[in-house]
Amino acid sequence: MLQEHSIMATAVQQNGMQPLTNGNINVENHEALDDKNDTRNNAEENNPYNHQPDIPIPMEEPEAQPEIDILIRNVVCSFSVRCHLNLREIALNGSNVEYRKENGMITMKLRRPYTTASIWSSGKVTCTGAETEHEAKVAARRIARSLQKLGFKVRFNNFRVVNVLGTCLMPWAIKITNFSQRHKENADYEPELHPGVTYKLKDPKATLKIFSTGSVTITAPNVAAVGAAIEQIFPLVYEFRKKRSPEDEQALAAKKLKNAARYRRDLIEDQDLLPAVIGSDDEEEMPIESDASGD
Repeated sequence: MLQEHSIMATAVQQNGMQPLTNGNINVENHEALDDKNDTRNNAEENNPYNHQPDIPIPMEEPEAQPEIDILIRNVVCSFSVRCHLNLREIALNGSNVEYRKENGMITMKLRRPYTTASIWSSGKVTCTGAETEHEAKVAARRIARSLQKLGFKVRFNNFRVVNVLGTCLMPWAIKITNFSQRHKENADYEPELHPGVTYKLKDPKATLKIFSTGSVTITAPNVAAVGAAIEQIFPLVYEFRKKRSPEDEQALAAKKLKNAARYRRDLIEDQDLLPAVIGSDDEEEMPIESDASGD
């Protein structure tokens, strides 16, 4: 009996198999088992039902940045003619002028470009209404030429852009109350006095008026500073964006209609005055002395 158990233990140890319950030993060939496993694996790989098609995972497209149109509404410039001006003589002999004696100045208007100049007897002139810096300089030189034609010894000097006013419309409304609370150090919101938030930037130096409809008004020293101010304020107000209410949509639509009507009225007036403007451009222009610093 002991000899039989020792034979069974030796067989189990050599074959690495567990003995059966009835005392028989499963002594299969290892090579045969390996062949069966390889055959089973190949069959599973060749089975078309075991292969799942590669389903492409949709990639989330990054949110496109909206394009914002910045409109320059007003460019204010100043210059000097470096001579004393007789305001009474300008009021009597000049064209498109208005003498404001209580203010000690004369206003002169131009059609092209559509600007208004304020003239003081000291020779200082400020010009408003231009939409570009180039238009502002053209208007300033035309004002100086008009004064020269009246007999004054005009020298175009110290021209510079003083102020630029620009506007833009965000593609969404803004939660200005939450915005003003988050940026208390630079934002000032007094709803009893003004419907918008006043936000001041130090670099570039600019002042912005932010309204709940998404409209932003920028005041800066030059046109480049207006664009830089919008680039800085956009990520700040983006966090507080919201969908426009029907009241905001109606207000914006009414504003667009008002601006369109004003544009059509100005266009009709320009067409009526076009022959006179062309005739004035054909006149011989007198040279204006200017310092190198002025140009």
